Amino acid sequence: MSTPRRRIETDVMKLLMSDYEVTLVNDNMQEFYVRFHGPEDTPFSGGVWKVHVELPDQYPFKSPSIGFMNKIFHPNIDELSGSVCLDVINQTWSPMFDMINIFEVFLPQLLRYPNPTDPLNGEAAALLMREPHTYEVKVKEYVSRFATKEAADAATDESSSSDEVSSVDTYSDDDESPDMDI
Repeated sequence: MSTPRRRIETDVMKLLMSDYEVTLVNDNMQEFYVRFHGPEDTPFSGGVWKVHVELPDQYPFKSPSIGFMNKIFHPNIDELSGSVCLDVINQTWSPMFDMINIFEVFLPQLLRYPNPTDPLNGEAAALLMREPHTYEVKVKEYVSRFATKEAADAATDESSSSDEVSSVDTYSDDDESPDMDI
């Protein structure tokens, strides 16, 4: 049973040593936040999200749980909870992947190529299928309103209906942005 634990440690250490900003929850390598930037040449470009990651005990044989803490408008991401569609993760997940793959390949591909036929956000899916230009405008509006560095810093478990993240009080105690509206 030490192999999954070692794999978790290896993958999280690779992520910590990468260019990604990673914050462990209570020094736990199975729960952490990663600052994720929207892929270039997409309506998500310029966006900054705080992504909550939980690794199951069976990782890498079982896929991680991934959720956006600040709002995003996307067919395969629940607008209220920020959860990424489990079918999307599970269909593509393999133990060959590591956490770097999630942030360099999986999430950018998900944002670049949404699947409106398997939606968590029905409004986003319908808009993408019926009025792609209006969908793109709404995505950009969400990016400018909710996917700023300040919004990502301020995103806490209040923006998520998930009980799993309730152990986190605040993301940053020294965050000084008192006049920010979210």
